[in-house]
Amino acid sequence: MLEILQELLRASEKAACIARACRQEETLFQLLIEEKKDGEKNKKFLTDFKTLADVLVQEVIRHDMGEKFPGLEKNIAGEESNTFTNELGEKVVVQICQTEEETGKLLQTILNNEAAAKALAKAAHEDVELSVPAVDNVILNIPYSKIGMWVDPIDSTYQYIKGFADTKTNNGIYSKGLQCVTVLIGVFLTDTGLPIMGVINQPFATRDKVTLRWKSHVYWGLSYMDINICSLNFSTSAGTNDETNYCTSDNGSAARNSYSAVTSSAEAKDILNSLSRVCGKNVYFAAGAGYKCLCVILGLVDFYVFSEDTTFKWDCCAPHAILKSLGGGILDLSEYLESIRQRKSFSERPHLVYNVPVKGAVGADLWANTGGVVAYRSDKHLEHFMDLFVKKLPLQNEPC
Repeated sequence: MLEILQELLRASEKAACIARACRQEETLFQLLIEEKKDGEKNKKFLTDFKTLADVLVQEVIRHDMGEKFPGLEKNIAGEESNTFTNELGEKVVVQICQTEEETGKLLQTILNNEAAAKALAKAAHEDVELSVPAVDNVILNIPYSKIGMWVDPIDSTYQYIKGFADTKTNNGIYSKGLQCVTVLIGVFLTDTGLPIMGVINQPFATRDKVTLRWKSHVYWGLSYMDINICSLNFSTSAGTNDETNYCTSDNGSAARNSYSAVTSSAEAKDILNSLSRVCGKNVYFAAGAGYKCLCVILGLVDFYVFSEDTTFKWDCCAPHAILKSLGGGILDLSEYLESIRQRKSFSERPHLVYNVPVKGAVGADLWANTGGVVAYRSDKHLEHFMDLFVKKLPLQNEPC
């Protein structure tokens, strides 16, 4: 399994390179800029380019994992379909071909832009290296047939397209901008649905002031049975290439007077009011489900709370695995609130699972987190925070 983790890290960095190429290669960047304009004659074509970047990243991950571990690519699912209809009405299946030239020709049938197709193909076939530190005495023998993967190729696509590069942080948290963009790869057990491994790549984490080139931060975690290891437990001198600002404290005692949380600006009014009553001024807003989870992983906030059904399995699988390796997790918010009201035991905490579609749903909604989410890093803080949170929520028959 550590070999799989190594390949996931490498695949995530290649995905990050593709995401950056779309913003740094002039031909590709112009297509992204055009996406911002209203009333363009070829608006559908340009929107397809945005989606193509997503799909290409997804297919690169599937291809590279299959090359290294034959058969495993069949267990990889993602947000995007890999079938496009070009301007001639022809259906084109996006895939990574044997050679860079062949991939470029395939992409050209979609883009009708030779320079852009060549630039994307070059990024898709480029070799990258990203190593995981040596971990002693860790042996995991899980058959490929028992694991599945969720991929979100470019989470927070809106921020990716808008391309804000100079957003200032609020206590280390970006409310918007390229820093909120993440590549998410999560591994789960197909029988239990529980996450066991996750990689989060932040393609636009830091920017060189001279060259204006971006570099990644990469985070990973593995949680299986009694094995819990995470990149946050290793320093850069221990052999990892990521440049993480590590945070390993448990944030104090079990019961605290104040907590912090991150959520979406689209959150319901009653939830926001309750969060404000519990957290005071320490309620933050940020773009991207993956990035908000990352804020919890890094200890920038204690919790990520979101009650809507607009996050999906591909958003949460990777960060869930990392949070588990740190002693936390991601729960179904609605079910957990109900369990608190009914005083259910600790063992009944409703962790998200990744193998069961939503009954009666269609399309992407099959994999929606319909009960909302609460992500946390510390078990001992969770219960106290949620008790306070529930007490501040209005009753169901009470106006919000």
